[in-house]
Amino acid sequence: MKILKIDHIGIAVTHLNESKKFWTDVLGLEFSGSETVEEQNVTTAFFPVGESEVELLESTASDGPVARYLKKKGEGIHHIAFRVENIQAALEELKAKGIKLIDETPRKGAGGTKIAFIHPESTNGILVELCER
Repeated sequence: MKILKIDHIGIAVTHLNESKKFWTDVLGLEFSGSETVEEQNVTTAFFPVGESEVELLESTASDGPVARYLKKKGEGIHHIAFRVENIQAALEELKAKGIKLIDETPRKGAGGTKIAFIHPESTNGILVELCER
């Protein structure tokens, strides 16, 4: 598997518009846009930082994955995403190594990416996302 870089850090928030103010008004980051990903029940907002991004995640459904995370853990870092050269090959390699996956095949993510998550049981409790752009 070839990891190219840290693509983004996903942060779960309760109120996207209120949370954006810290990243723009306090830290001075540029807001580069938002997108609702219906399949994930989430609206995202992106803030580029060098070659990576901060991604804010607000649930669009009370039973969505981000809503469940917020109920359990509250606002904060939700996942770290690594950009990979070939997501399908990366998933096959991880499966061959006995790594527990949430997604065994890629699904659609924000910005037209292909994404897949590695189960936190295999990563010492960290939700890891792989993405291919």
